[in-house]
Amino acid sequence: MSRGRGSERAGAEAGAEEHPVAVLLMGPTGSGKTDLAVALAERLPLDVVSVDSAMVYRGMDIGTAKPPADVLARTPHRLIDMLDPACSYSVERFRVDALRELADIERTGRTALFVGGTMLYFRALQRGLARLPDADPALRAVLDARAAREGWPALHAELARLDPRAASRVHPHDAQRIQRALEVYELTGRPLSVLQEEDLPETSRRRWLKLALAPVDRDVLHDRIVHRFRHMLANGLVDEVRRLQARGDLDLRTSSVRAVGYRQLWPCLRGDVELEDGVQAAIVATRQLAKRQLTWLRAETDMTWLDSQDAGRYTRALEQISLAVTGANPAAGKASSG
Repeated sequence: MSRGRGSERAGAEAGAEEHPVAVLLMGPTGSGKTDLAVALAERLPLDVVSVDSAMVYRGMDIGTAKPPADVLARTPHRLIDMLDPACSYSVERFRVDALRELADIERTGRTALFVGGTMLYFRALQRGLARLPDADPALRAVLDARAAREGWPALHAELARLDPRAASRVHPHDAQRIQRALEVYELTGRPLSVLQEEDLPETSRRRWLKLALAPVDRDVLHDRIVHRFRHMLANGLVDEVRRLQARGDLDLRTSSVRAVGYRQLWPCLRGDVELEDGVQAAIVATRQLAKRQLTWLRAETDMTWLDSQDAGRYTRALEQISLAVTGANPAAGKASSG
């Protein structure tokens, strides 16, 4: 029996050499992904790569739940603090950046741990990018004119009829994404959600260890979201948004400002909305984001789910990663040494 285990381990090690493993730690906002990633990186030879469309921006620290400076000093995170908030960032650019970091990490003999909640980025990393049409300025002008007359929620309702899955992932006021989804449908006659799910062969040989961290009880996640947002407020989120607004070159059309939390507080500081109303809107939007993230995760295959309320989540993740990367079980090693 011991020979069988040895053969199994040798096979795992050979497989690891033939097809490198990268770890994907995914989960809804507020599930504790960063804490788990840092704990794992302190134990295993892992380099953390952020998969978050808002953490790429400098000066947006509190509202993005960016790891504090002392944590980053111990466990650096790649792909954060890369851009000024006036810049735009796309899934295409993320994939280029992520594959560059992945190659750099693997050259050192270490393993990449991708962690975050931007699910479209995870999908692009695993499957490549769909062959989507270029922007059509004339069509965009038509859509913008319609939105001016009817409002973006009306165009979102149209998107829900044409591409229900894409609409479920987009906020009714997210002009950029609604416009792009409708544009793609008009230009190709096919739903954006279908095109995005067409696998490309660029990363097909890589092995992905996929871990999803989320509480089993949805009410627990909702409570965490409320607590975390209130904690952000207590730690200066309003002042952070005020500093961004004071620059004068950002507005609600800017990609960075559309991030959940910032988008809802922005009009409060202009006096258009009461602060508590903005806070409640941000909490609701965060819960809706978490729901969309969970929907994406449930559609993934070969996923190992970790209950964020389970005290054994760290040990289970540690074992999964160790087995995938080296074929060695750290728990078994501890038992044999005792």
